[in-house]
Amino acid sequence: MWPFRPFARRRGLRMWVLSLLDGGPKTGAELMDAMEEMSQGWWRPSPGSLYPLLNDLVKEGVLQSDENKRYSLTEKGRSDYYGWPPWMGRHGRKGSEDQFAEIEGYVSYLEDLSKTDRKRFESYSAQIVRLRDRLSSLVQQGGEKE
Repeated sequence: MWPFRPFARRRGLRMWVLSLLDGGPKTGAELMDAMEEMSQGWWRPSPGSLYPLLNDLVKEGVLQSDENKRYSLTEKGRSDYYGWPPWMGRHGRKGSEDQFAEIEGYVSYLEDLSKTDRKRFESYSAQIVRLRDRLSSLVQQGGEKE
C-alpha cells in the first residue's frame, strides 16, 4: 500500500498548500505555479480545486488573506500543518454547491492572473467575454420564468 494514502484527493492538496505557505504568503495563482514547477510540469491543480479549498481554509481560520488576495498561515494553520490535524478524515462538498464553488475558483484565478500576468490574462479576453454573455443570458432566462 502506498504510504501517503491519507493525503489522497483534496486532503493532499491541502497539505501541499500549507507546506508552500509555510515558506511565505502567496496568491492562488502563485500556489498553482509553484505546484506545477515542483511537479516538473506533470501536474497543476485546477482553479476549481484550489480556490474553494483556500476559501474553506480561511473560513476555518487556518489561513488569512490580505487585500491583495495573498494567503498566509495563521497560528492555527501552523499547528495544523505541524500537528497532523483532525481534518484528515473529513469529506468535501457534493453536488451543485461544489460545481458553483469550482466556477468561483476559476473566476478567482482569473482575478489573480489579471493582477500578476496581464499579458497572459488578456490572451483569454475573447473567451471571458463569451462566458460573460452566456452567464448573463442564463440570468436573464431565469428572471423571465419567475
